[in-house]
Amino acid sequence: MTAGTSESALWREFAASPRTHPQIPYVAQAGRCSGAAGLPSPPVVADVRAYGARGDGSADAAPAINRALADAGERGGGTVTVPPGTYRIDDVIRVGHSGVVLRGAGSGRTTLLATKNLTELIGPSGARDGGRKSGWSWSGGLIWLCPADRLTALTDAITSEVWPCEGWTGNERTDWRHLTAVGPAVRGDRTVTVEDTTRLAPGRLVLLRLADDTGHTLLAHIAGEGPGARAYDWEAKTKLTSYTPFEWPVRVVAVQGRQVTLERPLPLDVRPEWCPALTTSVAPLTDSGVEGLTLEAVETPQSPHLLDKGHNGLVLQCAYDCWAYDVVVRHTDNGFGLVAASACTLRATRVTGRGSHHPYYCREGSHDNLVEDFAVERPAVPAAEGTQLHGINVEGLSSHNVWSRGRMEAGTFDTHRGMPFANVRTEITVTNDGRHGGDGSAGPLYGARFAHWNITVTNARAGLVRIDTIAPYSATAGISEVREFDQTDVPDFEGDLHTRLEHYGRPEAVVPRNLYEAQRGLSGL
Repeated sequence: MTAGTSESALWREFAASPRTHPQIPYVAQAGRCSGAAGLPSPPVVADVRAYGARGDGSADAAPAINRALADAGERGGGTVTVPPGTYRIDDVIRVGHSGVVLRGAGSGRTTLLATKNLTELIGPSGARDGGRKSGWSWSGGLIWLCPADRLTALTDAITSEVWPCEGWTGNERTDWRHLTAVGPAVRGDRTVTVEDTTRLAPGRLVLLRLADDTGHTLLAHIAGEGPGARAYDWEAKTKLTSYTPFEWPVRVVAVQGRQVTLERPLPLDVRPEWCPALTTSVAPLTDSGVEGLTLEAVETPQSPHLLDKGHNGLVLQCAYDCWAYDVVVRHTDNGFGLVAASACTLRATRVTGRGSHHPYYCREGSHDNLVEDFAVERPAVPAAEGTQLHGINVEGLSSHNVWSRGRMEAGTFDTHRGMPFANVRTEITVTNDGRHGGDGSAGPLYGARFAHWNITVTNARAGLVRIDTIAPYSATAGISEVREFDQTDVPDFEGDLHTRLEHYGRPEAVVPRNLYEAQRGLSGL
């Protein structure tokens, strides 16, 4: 260790019990293929120019790009290249087949210039809970990685003004099939006992499904099961209760007798009262990615809050083991989205141009994702009245996601209600000038085991970064000295929150410097 640094006592505790620590979540396997450093490089099977795309911006290249992507997918996968140039796109770019990579020549050399928004291309989108809101304020992308059939179902529902659920089990959460019941287990276990293994095999992607009971003991468990969580009025939080059953995608890696070993440790206990089961899901998008390009929307003023028209960037939806690398989005309403996405990696990504509502958002039960080497640049124009900038968002029972090595010149750590839990933000410098959102009916801001680790705050604002007074069973280690001003929250839960605060005011002193990377080293990954 260098002079002036000291090893964290919290870290020593975690290292002794990494999968069951009360305040720090186990996130060593966040990201594609359990966080593997390398990305696959499938063979090149198409060049968009061969399909008629022109890199001088003179004509709509979207039909050519989409034909090339679809052909690659129908032939079993491969890389579709977009050579240097500016390609005008007048439609959504769809990556709908597994094993397909869209690769530009680099974010400084290949640009997709998007001329239209999602309202123009698909139609107005609404909210399932009603109100005058645009669903494009939190969903959809002008580059949309989503299984083709799932995307068709979503867009058909939107054009019919029947606002869909967006996750792994279809528009009405009915597209799943029971595979087997699961016996009792505890958070951190990787092997579970099941009733029937006849439909399970190594490599199969399944959902762990946990249904809440009438006493809402599952929600209390997600909140840490302290006295405040047990006394909380869960029944009144109708948006939150609509997020249950809890669904967690995971691969089976081994089956022996009635014992099933999973790719990752369990995120929660498995108890009989929650009717635990392994189920099917919609067919996922797997092993697909976008690399080496800039998506630039036409520059328009940012819309009033929750009325975005859908000048959106890149979204991964119902995707597993997918990625984006060296991708920049400019002048977008919403930058990079993880919507019911799991085990995905966003690496070397950047949001720039005029302000974005959600530069990064992670919602609808997204788990085990990694966002690393990311940047949110200061907006190029002042924010218009009535707009909001959130920052790096997480909500909707999303868990075990990591934001690592980030530079945020604007925004905040937008924990957006819907009780996300067990997420990590580490080694980030932030000008903390954004605000969180979230409807009151979506319940608590935080579930248990959030960790903010080595965070430098350039403007001394505490809100949403220092969380030891508000987030249950959380860890705040190595953050700048801060004070409360602007948006200030109060705890959702009464009583002792069982939080930990370490190395306060000294982010440069905390060891390890990066909680995620230290966990990977500890686990030998």
